[in-house]
Amino acid sequence: MDWRVLCDFDGTIALEDVTDSLLERFALDGWQDIESAWKDGRIGSRECMAGQVALIRATKTELDDHLDGVAIDPAFPAFVALCRAVHVPLTVVSDGLDYAIRRILDRHGLAGLPILANRFEPAGPRRYRLAFPHANAACATASGTCKCKIAEDQTAGRALSLLIGDGASDMCAAGSVDLVFAKDKLLAYCRDRGLPFVAFRDFIHAGDLLGTLLDEPARLGVATVFG
Repeated sequence: MDWRVLCDFDGTIALEDVTDSLLERFALDGWQDIESAWKDGRIGSRECMAGQVALIRATKTELDDHLDGVAIDPAFPAFVALCRAVHVPLTVVSDGLDYAIRRILDRHGLAGLPILANRFEPAGPRRYRLAFPHANAACATASGTCKCKIAEDQTAGRALSLLIGDGASDMCAAGSVDLVFAKDKLLAYCRDRGLPFVAFRDFIHAGDLLGTLLDEPARLGVATVFG
């Protein structure tokens, strides 16, 4: 079986939510109110993030200095190397900021990984805006990056799809892939809805699970995929 991997960034590759860290450091007052509106279901994540990013006030140097302090799972580079060695394409799919993701991955020697995320653009001195090249008008959660549509487009007719993630932005895609490596909120979501998943802790564990998936998939015990 041929597999493709779609991997979340914030809270999965990065050890924190990078967008939240930028807002806490650089945004004007009011971004928390927008966050509350999203959590209450009054707006979708696309509207939420557009409004919040418009409140950021920082130079590019200030942003870069902050991003250069963001930690990632230390085993993620080895996981990328494993995917390349076994010819499993890996794409980073995020409802976060493409510039931040690329800056962080480049610093860890991971330049060139495909990234599908919201486009972070300058909008004037110390101001920024978002564009949404991967939005979908039919997205159930009104996300900036519609992961369920990406999952369908990336794997249709070519390969089985594996999603690796942890949170709310991964939930719509969890029902559109063949298998999920899940933790935290996504783990509970998959369990509650009977979706095919395997719990993972970190990318050391994910690497071991991927090896098993490729060599002895029945050992994972996910009958809906392999039975």
